[in-house]
Amino acid sequence: MIKLYNYGPSGNGYKVALLLNQLGLTFETVEVDANHGGTRTPEFLAINPAGKIPVVVLTNGVAIAESNAILWYFAERTAHLPEGRLRHARVLQWMFFEQYSHEPYIAVARNWVAHTGLDERRRRELPEKHERGLAALGVMERRLSDHPFLVADRYTIADIALFAYTHVAHEGGFDMSRFPAIRAWIDRVREQPGHVALGHG
Repeated sequence: MIKLYNYGPSGNGYKVALLLNQLGLTFETVEVDANHGGTRTPEFLAINPAGKIPVVVLTNGVAIAESNAILWYFAERTAHLPEGRLRHARVLQWMFFEQYSHEPYIAVARNWVAHTGLDERRRRELPEKHERGLAALGVMERRLSDHPFLVADRYTIADIALFAYTHVAHEGGFDMSRFPAIRAWIDRVREQPGHVALGHG
């Protein structure tokens, strides 16, 4: 059986659980407490030397790390990854955007505010996280204002990648009332077959 090493509140882990559920794949979740050293043990580092979740271990024992790489692996030759070089590039464009321009601000702000707390340094840095996170949400809002989904007007792993932290952005202090197109898109993603909520993968 596929094993998913995950930490419950993690949006990156949620992406993988969501796709596996939507593909109808059977998997076992192995909970790892990423906030209290669970990813730094010798046993976990033997699976992923980078010391991060999520990681999947396939039935043949091969491990794959990095959430978006895992999404791509499982989405190939499924409806979640549209065919064609240009469409592949568009999906990757949004997935890279998610990891570089979105996740470092929206996910980090959420982690600080909702999960690990704000010390003096984090309080100083939080306004910048909000500013850059809002800029990323603005990019998504412009795209989704006239497209139902991010790529090819259909639900793909690009949507899964960005849904994971966008739908809980309010937990990090982001005012989502400013983004009606994103809110409508969140509803469309939730209506997809096999959808599961964060923490219920």
